[in-house]
Amino acid sequence: MLFRAFFVPERRGARRFAAAGGPRESGKVIRRRVAAPAPGAPLKSRAGRGVESSPIGGVKAPMAYVVAATVPIVLLELMIDDRTVRLIPLLILLPAFPAAVGTMRQTVYAVGWVLIVIAAVLIYRPLPSSYHFAIVMVLAFVLGILCVVTCHWRIRRERELLRTRSTAVALQRQMLRSLPILTDRVIVDGVYLPVEADRLVGGDVYEVVASPYGTRLLFGDVQGKGLPAIGAAFAVLSAFREAAPREPTLTALVDDLEQAVVRHNVFAQQTGEPERFVTALILGIDTSMETQAVNCGHPPPYLLNAGPVAPVELGDPGVPLGLADLTPNPRTVAWFPFPPGATLISCSDGVTEARGITGAFYPLEERLGAWADISPWEVADHLAEDVIRHTAGKHRDDITALVVRRSD
Repeated sequence: MLFRAFFVPERRGARRFAAAGGPRESGKVIRRRVAAPAPGAPLKSRAGRGVESSPIGGVKAPMAYVVAATVPIVLLELMIDDRTVRLIPLLILLPAFPAAVGTMRQTVYAVGWVLIVIAAVLIYRPLPSSYHFAIVMVLAFVLGILCVVTCHWRIRRERELLRTRSTAVALQRQMLRSLPILTDRVIVDGVYLPVEADRLVGGDVYEVVASPYGTRLLFGDVQGKGLPAIGAAFAVLSAFREAAPREPTLTALVDDLEQAVVRHNVFAQQTGEPERFVTALILGIDTSMETQAVNCGHPPPYLLNAGPVAPVELGDPGVPLGLADLTPNPRTVAWFPFPPGATLISCSDGVTEARGITGAFYPLEERLGAWADISPWEVADHLAEDVIRHTAGKHRDDITALVVRRSD
């Protein structure tokens, strides 16, 4: 009869520049981070966004759900006249819910609540024998203990993930410079929204270096997420900062970056870590009205305020950094016009490949065309917030959008 009872079905926006077009004299600002709002919630300005919430947390008041699920089961138990059909043992499964989403205290409360309700109902409407009563109570107690232990291990793992993510974020803040960045050639500003999947940061990187050959810019995306990806990002950034002022050509600079990723992968193999590749876009901007670019598998930038909005034509994208041995073709330099007054915006694949709830890709070109009349320093703000709307706050990759303007 007991077995029959169990199986009866029943993140203010980008810091503005002074009216004259230059940066404020207050110096650097904190690197932009925006928090994903709930779908339908009003968007906050970037100045009003704070530190991202801890991953530890869950459904509010899970005990309310446990109590709400208890009521219909108890009512059905009392309404059924057939004494061979008992639904009350089903209550022993309820503590699994707070164990999965709640705290230790909430789980213990749920276990105690279930034990009290089961005991009370079985005393009011007893089972055929005290033996059956003992089996149900022992099962409820044992499963309750397992739920408490499971909750303990879940919270412990979430805290470990939080510590790991905090370490990764601290490393990123040391690696990536605050925006805006000003050189004698360009001003770079934008937004950077790390992915929240697995509570770890992603691998988007950027850097701007003034050199005797003009300003060199790096926009990159390391394969993967977390601390291993940050190691590869650090290798690329270090190589770029060292080689950008030294190498006279972009191709030589890219060769140095390629060797840095290869060396990192050799070390990764020795330590048992997976190898990484890095998609990258390297730009060189000098006094010429044309800009040099080497594309290593990165999404092409867009040029605004210089005719119809369209991706910059850079030819066939080269292979990512770290994969040059897979192709016999060398990387080449492309040239494109970048006149004064124009705005260059480079987005990561977290923007270009963002999908909505219907599976549709984010219409980047259409959106950029609609924002032709707004301040160039607000484009990145609008873009990040619009991508969040499009994905309903569930983006699966870093969202990075960097705006470049000539400073002369």
